[in-house]
Amino acid sequence: MTIKPLADRVVVKSVEVEETTKTGIILPGSAKEKPQVAEVVAVGPGGVVDGHEVVMTVKVGDKVITAKYTGTEVKCNGTEYTIVRQSDILAIVE
Repeated sequence: MTIKPLADRVVVKSVEVEETTKTGIILPGSAKEKPQVAEVVAVGPGGVVDGHEVVMTVKVGDKVITAKYTGTEVKCNGTEYTIVRQSDILAIVE
């Protein structure tokens, strides 16, 4: 089963990043709050959404920062994904 987003929707997968504190303690992913950095795995076609033309600017493989409490979480083939609107993506990480 695959997820194919519609309109201005984007499917992202959270990127687990270990974080080291200033004192050198490594925090595993389970000890932190939900990460905001994600990888784009699917992009909708864009088009007219709410009466405005939407051109998709992100592409599959981009690392992005999403708004903190946004999107719909889904599980597909044992992997957790989040479906967000392109407007909920705050930045592309280069």
